[in-house]
Amino acid sequence: MRIQEIPIQAIRRPLYRQNDPGKVQRLMESIQEIGLQEPIDVLEVDGEYYGFSGCHRYEACTRLGHETICCNVRRAPKSVLKMHLA
Repeated sequence: MRIQEIPIQAIRRPLYRQNDPGKVQRLMESIQEIGLQEPIDVLEVDGEYYGFSGCHRYEACTRLGHETICCNVRRAPKSVLKMHLA
């Protein structure tokens, strides 16, 4: 696994997650003040990035207009991606 800044627009989020608006707002305030403290986790499959966790952090950074987000990147085969989508 490696830590990398990835363009937010390059991360696919194939599963819909309901975000808590209050939590997103608190994260936005925190990120503005001290920056993103915990990277989100993404899978890299055939050069494409897929996010399944960190939905509140992802949403907060998106709303703040960030172009990139810090990610823990784990390369995985398509079989692992399929398990996350099941």
